[in-house]
Amino acid sequence: MILYRYIASELLKSMFAVTFILLVIIMSGRLIKYLADVAAGELAPDFLFLIMLYRLPNFLEVILPLGMFIGILLSYGRLYVDSEVAVMNACGISRLQLLKLAAAPILLVTVGVGLLSTVITPAGIRAYEALIVESKASEGLRAAVEARFRLDERSGRVTYIEKLNRDNDGMSGVFIAQPMETDKGRDLIAVIGADQGFFELDERSGQRYLVLDNGVRYVGEPGELDYQVARFERYGQWLQDKTQSRGRKAADGKSTGELWASDRLEDRAALQWRLSLALLVPVVALLAVALSKTDHRSGRYSKMFPAFMLYMLYLIALNAGREGLAKGDLPVLPGLWGIHVGFLLFGLLLLLGPDWLRRWRARAAT
Repeated sequence: MILYRYIASELLKSMFAVTFILLVIIMSGRLIKYLADVAAGELAPDFLFLIMLYRLPNFLEVILPLGMFIGILLSYGRLYVDSEVAVMNACGISRLQLLKLAAAPILLVTVGVGLLSTVITPAGIRAYEALIVESKASEGLRAAVEARFRLDERSGRVTYIEKLNRDNDGMSGVFIAQPMETDKGRDLIAVIGADQGFFELDERSGQRYLVLDNGVRYVGEPGELDYQVARFERYGQWLQDKTQSRGRKAADGKSTGELWASDRLEDRAALQWRLSLALLVPVVALLAVALSKTDHRSGRYSKMFPAFMLYMLYLIALNAGREGLAKGDLPVLPGLWGIHVGFLLFGLLLLLGPDWLRRWRARAAT
């Protein structure tokens, strides 16, 4: 029992340290990107903390298996370098039993990653997507930037607001320039200038509109004299919702129950991916124990690089398998399970192969 607690303590300390460092690095990079969106007026600053909070489970479900993998390499590598494993071997503890000593932390992380990937992360993604839609779809006042030109790359619309009044959700000195599509091949531009403006939500349709007061609208082709001028007291412009989920698959936001009941290839691929993240933990733990064997001369970090490359190969294979499943290039069975079985067998070969080879040579010699 003392040995179990000692191994678990060493492993968990290394794992939490590695996980914390990786999480800080990833979250910092993502925060910088979101801050750039806020500075450009593409994202409401009020939502920044919630967005980071909703993305946290998504980061953790990938970081925790890597943290466990590196934690085992570091903790067991130190045990080898300090000859503690040699003492354990002298007491009859084999390499397979070294893996069993870490069973409790491995099981704990496996269950944690399983809960994250199947329950918490999908809920976080749904909340994240809803927050992004609320923040960006309407280009509302909270995301607007005063006295600064904004370019919507999707529509080509350029917006300038001279002054914002956040107390009454209004704006003054509004300028909008937007390209228009015509059936005659002409490149027209609509330019609108208004004294006042505000955003309005149609309760029946759920659509959002930009409502402008006391302005003028010009439509024409740049460089030509043929253009239209319309003055208005009130002008409403529909703001198309940007409901697409910033490059994420739609299946990622579905609950695990919905994926289980679905026959769509994308949903089945997403379901296998979620379960694979949990299965990833014990398999990479097996690989880490097998690769952690070292000596005084080599040092505890000697196998860190090849081990990390093997982990990346495993993760890339799972990602490629998911894409293949979603496109129908890979059969649902064995699907991603074949990749897990392959790396599991490879890990068992690394862990038990030397002992098997030694026994075979001993028998051959006799």
